[in-house]
Amino acid sequence: MAREQRPQRRQEQDDGLIKKTIGINRVSKTVKGGKNMRFAALVVVGDGNGKVGYGQGKSKEVPEAIEKATQAAKKNMISVAVVDTTIPHEVLGKFGKGAVLMLPAAQGTGVIAGGPVRAVMEAAGIKNIRTKSHGTQNPVNCIKATIAGLAELKTAEEIAALRGKTVEEIVG
Repeated sequence: MAREQRPQRRQEQDDGLIKKTIGINRVSKTVKGGKNMRFAALVVVGDGNGKVGYGQGKSKEVPEAIEKATQAAKKNMISVAVVDTTIPHEVLGKFGKGAVLMLPAAQGTGVIAGGPVRAVMEAAGIKNIRTKSHGTQNPVNCIKATIAGLAELKTAEEIAALRGKTVEEIVG
């Protein structure tokens, strides 16, 4: 199976969502008559205000694959707990052998993240964060690990409500 990796990133804005194309791969299937070429797209979608999702799409044409991936990403959006412009606490997101460590950062730090993790953070509207990706550099696995970690985040108010305590008792 022939694969061609093209690191391509495109950002579009319409209907209030930030759409980032992480990658487009050309994949082929060998059949009796030759090779069937298709394209696989990976897209991250976010509202820049704490909601983010990812999607994958395949088609014979690149724009169709991107559109399918965008629709899948809109369906898979999750809410992320954001405090000011960073995350409330450190978290380790895991998927398969891949892991992404995410640490809150002070105002003015910026997004310290590589590759697909940066696209997820920018789409979610997180402006200050430090991350480190371990185990895999595969964009799909990095994104899945990042989304899994962001889904685990909880604010102090949410934890206090779950425990039936006040925020002051939790924070100390």
